[in-house]
Order: sequence, then C-alpha cells, then structure tokens
Amino acid sequence: MILSDRSIRKELAQGRIVIEPLDEDCIQPASVDVRLDREIRTFPPPEDYSLLDVRTDLDKITVLQEIPDPHPFVLEPGQFVLASTIETVRIPDDIVARIEGKSSLGRLGLLVHATAGYVDPGFQGQLTLELSNVAKARITLFYRMRIGQLSFLRLTTPAERPYGSPELGSKYQG
Repeated sequence: MILSDRSIRKELAQGRIVIEPLDEDCIQPASVDVRLDREIRTFPPPEDYSLLDVRTDLDKITVLQEIPDPHPFVLEPGQFVLASTIETVRIPDDIVARIEGKSSLGRLGLLVHATAGYVDPGFQGQLTLELSNVAKARITLFYRMRIGQLSFLRLTTPAERPYGSPELGSKYQG
C-alpha cells in the first residue's frame, strides 16, 4: 500500500519517517519531492579509460565537482554522473521507499536512477542519484532543484533484518 500525503505527514509527525531538511511544500499527494545537493561525481571521458573494474572504489575513478550556485552544472547528452539529495532520510523497518524522477524532467530526457530506485527499510542517509542524460540536448542541473520524488510503501510485517543490521554489511548506511 502506497502512503498518501495524510499518511506521510502522520509518519513524519511520529518521527517514524524522517526527512531533513523538509520543506512542507515538497509533500505531494502520494510522495515527497527531494532536491539536488551541490556535489556531483563525474566520470573521466571515455577516451581516458577502456574498462571500469566493478571492484574499484568510486572515489578513485570519479572527480568530485560542485554545482556553482546560482549557475548550473550542464549534463551532456549520454553523460552519467552521481549526485545526492539535500535531504537525509530515515526509513523505519516496516516501510520501503522508492525514488523516481520528476515527470517534467523525464520529458527532457533526465533519468535519476539506473538501478538504485529502491530504499530499504532501516536505511538512513542521503540518497544517491544516478543521473543520466538520454536526450540529444544538454540539460542544466541546479543546486536545490527538485530532482525526484520519494514514495513510501508499507510492508506486510517489519523486516527481520533491516538495512544497517550488522550481519548485512550495509555498505551505504549513513
């Protein structure tokens, strides 16, 4: 069952779902809008590498850049970058969240995740965005722009081992 705005507000008021900072205007009928943070991780141009080893630490193969507020970061056609939300979220053990792009941005060719659209029960931290430009034109990205939306689904029972449980080795907790 997807939570409505009323249920989201109730979960926020009870402190079960935490979103900080939260702009009340970001609460939509069945989701909460999230905004783009300042830092972007870019990959080197393809001519600088011929293979990405999946075992390599991303910090070693990406370059950290900042969106020069109030100016945009320009995402080139076919470019893929990593970013995060301004908001830090905490999800209880009986709710899962999904992050999706804003339809207005999707219509321009901006995708906000490749495969990481799922936010596990028990997760806490900023959400990583996998931004891709699938359009033929360049797309501007601005610090603090609404980049995606979080929807929440209630589980049938609380997770036995929520994200962050020691035995899971949850890599991205916090």
